[in-house]
Parts: sequence; structure tokens; C-alpha cells
Amino acid sequence: MRIGTALLYAATPADTVAAAADAARRGLDSFWTNQMAGGWDPLTLLAGLRERPAEIGTAVVLTYPRHPVTMASEALTLQAAGGGLTLGVGPGHAWYVEHALGLPYTSPLRHTREYLTALRPLLHGEPARLTGEFVTVDTALDISAPAPPVLLAALGPKMLRVAHDLADGVVATWVTPEIVAERLVPSQPPGARIVVSLVTVLTTDPDAARERIARDFGAAGELPAYAASLRRAGLTGIADTVAVGDESVIAAAVDRLRDAGATDVVLIPSGDPAARARTLDVVTRSHSSAGTS
Repeated sequence: MRIGTALLYAATPADTVAAAADAARRGLDSFWTNQMAGGWDPLTLLAGLRERPAEIGTAVVLTYPRHPVTMASEALTLQAAGGGLTLGVGPGHAWYVEHALGLPYTSPLRHTREYLTALRPLLHGEPARLTGEFVTVDTALDISAPAPPVLLAALGPKMLRVAHDLADGVVATWVTPEIVAERLVPSQPPGARIVVSLVTVLTTDPDAARERIARDFGAAGELPAYAASLRRAGLTGIADTVAVGDESVIAAAVDRLRDAGATDVVLIPSGDPAARARTLDVVTRSHSSAGTS
């Protein structure tokens, strides 16, 4: 299993550069960022990295605001410049796509299937020809670069089927080992990537930490895709998916995800800088001593 880390909220691009360099110095396998509402562009941030792990990834870039030709050209440009990209994509959520961007969030399932149908050939240097309900394209790209693996943000059975058919795996957050073992792994073909983001809180007061997570991030659990996933798993909120406790609790949470079938765990440590550094120290030591790097 590969271990990575992500920086989701960066005050400046320099913060992302520093976090990626720290991940590289720790010997982590990957560094990830994503598209936050009103935040920095993830692909541009990754292009600005200097010292970083061999793999860099997006978890995720939204599909609705970017035409597949634009997404493919940006991804291949990044590949040509530095390589190592894993392109995680997803439709995002209606509240942002419709209300912030003013775009219709119509049929995300059909939209995503059309989008990946167009995106995949473009990434592989082949023509994409599609006149669909949401995507129209008839072109190829004159860019010579290795095609990045494509992961899809997927939790529900229908979106997981799209990932099975058109992606190289899935990227998921706010999930438990049980969700990974019972839903994600069986839905994908052999060899698919199962990339799980794990929010962690290193603390001696787990109850207070869970209350803080529920207060600060609980609204995410009300978004339809997450709410449905949590409901299917019998969970009351996203705080039930977070690894909260001392060093042994954090290390055990990573081990459980590995045993459930996750191919990658992407750590998102919460807390002050010292707590985040200690979390990465703990997992790095545990991962190295297990001989799984």
C-alpha cells in the first residue's frame, strides 16, 4: 500500500510547495491537492512544485467547469513538464456547480460517463469524437506526453460502475474500512486503484476532537453523495469516518484501510502544525517498519 498526504487548504501557493517538499523528505509516495470552492487551481499548484514525491495527484478536479479538451491539455502539459500526475476527477456537488458557477448540475451520472468517454482518448493521443447530451468534441491533441492514470470520485453504485468502465480506479473520502471492503473494492476490476483520503486528529481528547470535526466539517456530510454513502453504512455523520486518538489509533486506522483493500491512503492531518507533523511521523515509521513502502 502506498502512503501519501494532501494539503487541501493552502493560504498561499508557497504553502503547497512547502508541504510537497516535506512529503518528499519524509519518503511518502504521493502528494495531493484538490479543487476547493473559491480556492487555488489544483493543476497549476502541482505544476509549481519543485521538490515533491514521485506521484502528484488531484483529488479532485471538477468536470463541469472544464471541457474535456481543456482538462486533457492541462494534464498532459503537466505530464510533459514534470510527470508523475494522477488525475482525479469528479462532478463535484450541486451547491457549488449551480449556485457558485451558474452551471446546470444536470444528470451528473450521465455527464460523467460522457466526460470520461471523451477524456480518455484525448489523454492517450487519440481523437475524441462524441456528440452527446453534455459533451461535444471532435478533435485530437498534438501533445506528446504519457497519459496520466484517471481516478473518479465515486461512492454510489452507479458512479462506481462508471469508474469500473472508464477509469483506472476510484478516489474517496469520508469512508470507513467497511465501506472500502464492502463497496469500493468489489465494484472495481482487479488492479484498480482504491485511493482513500483519511482525515486524522492526533489528540488525547477524542470526544472533543470529534465534536470539533462535526462542527467544522459536518455540512459536508449533508451533501447528497456523502449523505447517501453514510446512510448506507449506518453512520450518523462524517465524524464517524475520521481517525481520532493517539499515535496507536492513527496507525491502526491506516492498517485497517490497507486490510480492507485500499491501495493508497492519503493522510489529511488536522490540528496545529506540530500535531500534523507528528501524525506524518507516526504513519511514516509504521509504514516503513511494516515493509510496505
